[in-house]
Amino acid sequence: MPSALDTPQGAAELAESLLPPLGNRWLHTQAVAARAREAAAAVSEEDRDLLVAAAWLHDIGYAPGLRDTGFHPLDGARYLETHGAPSRLVRLVAHHSGATYEAEQRGLTTELAVYEREDSPLLDALIYADMTTGPAGQTFEFDRRIDEILDRYDAGSEVHTAISKARPYLGTAVERTLSRLGDQPT
Repeated sequence: MPSALDTPQGAAELAESLLPPLGNRWLHTQAVAARAREAAAAVSEEDRDLLVAAAWLHDIGYAPGLRDTGFHPLDGARYLETHGAPSRLVRLVAHHSGATYEAEQRGLTTELAVYEREDSPLLDALIYADMTTGPAGQTFEFDRRIDEILDRYDAGSEVHTAISKARPYLGTAVERTLSRLGDQPT
């Protein structure tokens, strides 16, 4: 059955129904979607709408009504899956921005493994959009964004440890996306 969730408009409408009460999280989400639109040339033409839809939905697992495990990529993916979202969109949300590293810290590796990770230009571009956008929608260079996350979370916390371990993986995804974009403005 076709789903409106894999279109940028349908994804934006769902995100807007869940995230505005979260303040900066909503600002971040809007800016990640805009960044994904800017980076769309890094993926195949047929994947561009899916990239933007995934950007709109990447953080919906933070919405209070969706929280189950407290791990937003997994909670968001489960919600999307139960609401008929296409499998590929569900998997992109589940694995955005190095989620496997945080799943390991939280003891949720088995639960996340239900969703196969797609190692592709599409996942790279989603990581790029998220990892170059600050918590209130600011445009950041990758290293500044990582440092900002590390400053926000205490050393030894699940997020701090996961981001520290994921940094090389995330940096490589950002570099691949920039390379695919070539001289195009980002």
